[in-house]
Parts: sequence; structure tokens; C-alpha cells
Amino acid sequence: MLAKVRALVYISEIMSTVIIIIHVVVCFALISIVLLQHGKGAGIGAAFGGSSQTVFGSTGAAPFLAKLTAVAAILFMLTSLSLTFLSRQQEVSVMRGLKGKPATQEKAPEPALPAAPAEKPATPAPPAAPAK
Repeated sequence: MLAKVRALVYISEIMSTVIIIIHVVVCFALISIVLLQHGKGAGIGAAFGGSSQTVFGSTGAAPFLAKLTAVAAILFMLTSLSLTFLSRQQEVSVMRGLKGKPATQEKAPEPALPAAPAEKPATPAPPAAPAK
């Protein structure tokens, strides 16, 4: 039984690692794709120096990059949800195995009174009058 639990934990850790790697790659891809897209008034070819020629053909980059952005966003959401689910499955509760009534709290001991000083400190002598 213990060997099965250890095997499941090991597999879960491997899955988490693989999904984290995929998640990071998708994050960088999504950032790159969004940065490649052109603004409202400029073509993507203008960013690379050619204003009259387009980089992605006569139809432009909008349909291709828009589809690629949608795919990357969906992958990002799926990896985020799966990482959340896997982290929730690995959570260990401190309440697991607790049966019966909760224990009553014991009363805290009262603080001890501070001890009286052993000796009275000596009073300093008054300063001497300045000499003329």
C-alpha cells in the first residue's frame, strides 16, 4: 500500500514538472506572438524596415497571428488549471485522521511577578562647583 502511494506521488511530481515546463514555454510563446502583432495603423513589415512589402504575404499577419494567439492562450489556461488541480491533490491536511471531539484548551499559567531588586542602586554624588 505504501509503495503504491509513493509511486503515485512520484508520478504526480513528474507530471507537475512537465506541465510547469510546458507552461513556461507557452508563456514565452504568448509574449512573443503578442509582440509580433502590429498596431492599429502599422503593418508588421514596417517594423522590419520594409514599408511597401509585407512579411506574411498579401493578406497580412493578422489572421495567422490571431489564431496562434488564441491557441497559445488556450494552452496557457489549460496548463494553469491543471497545475492548480495537481497542487490541490498534493495538499496534506493537518486535520486528516482526527476523530472525536476537539481537545479543550488548557488555561495558560499566570505570569510570575517580577522579582524585587536585590540592592538599591547608589545615588550619584552631585557635581562639584567649577573652579574660578
